[in-house]
Amino acid sequence: MTVITGALTQTGSMFALFLDTLRSLFKRPFQWRELIDQAWFIAGVCIVPTMLVSIPFGMVISLQVGNLSRQLGAQSYVGSASVLAIVREAAPVATALLIAGAGGSAICADLGSRRIRDEIDAMEVLAVSPIQRLVVPRVLAAMIVAFFLNGLVSFVGIAGGYFFNVIVQHGTPGAYLASFGTLSQVTDLFVSEGKALIFGLIAALVASYKGLTAKGGPKGVGDAVNQSVVITFMLLFLVNFVTTTLYFQLIPQKFS
Repeated sequence: MTVITGALTQTGSMFALFLDTLRSLFKRPFQWRELIDQAWFIAGVCIVPTMLVSIPFGMVISLQVGNLSRQLGAQSYVGSASVLAIVREAAPVATALLIAGAGGSAICADLGSRRIRDEIDAMEVLAVSPIQRLVVPRVLAAMIVAFFLNGLVSFVGIAGGYFFNVIVQHGTPGAYLASFGTLSQVTDLFVSEGKALIFGLIAALVASYKGLTAKGGPKGVGDAVNQSVVITFMLLFLVNFVTTTLYFQLIPQKFS
């Protein structure tokens, strides 16, 4: 019972932080320099790992889809099915995992270190809002980087799938490219980018909350980082399931 109560309390506190962040978004002065610095930092720690992860994602999806298509006699749909799997699911999930694992942990560690050094308390004493000064730029930076990284992952994943299908599985390049529009549609890309924005928001909010509430010295900061990554991963998969379900229910799907 205590565990459930604690989980509900943390959920309410994180939602309150989200509302405070949303309200502070429109306050002036806005921390443009902090936003640029954080976006540059998050992009720097995420771009290379995300690209390295997206290549095997595309290859594995192309392998599975190619084998299944040959069994069903539908080789002409390999490109379209691969694009759907990468754009709809693989790209936003891979982006979110890297944003949460690399960028989110760095955000949590930074804010947690500020908390145990009493910098956050000093800011509050000086009537400087930690949410406006520290949280808002980090949340926006994570969302912006996630948005652009998702496009990069989609491109690299599709290129990796194309290479694997054409070179390794001896597929037809023209058929692979021509089938892109058979099952996919523009709304797939829009939903994928929307997922990336939501995932970036969740990763930054959870990391900020755990960092601001860290206690117990350096060990407490390490525990907060671990907890933020685990909580973010769980929320990401839950939100991904909900958004995908809503997408299939609300947006008519394209059939060949």
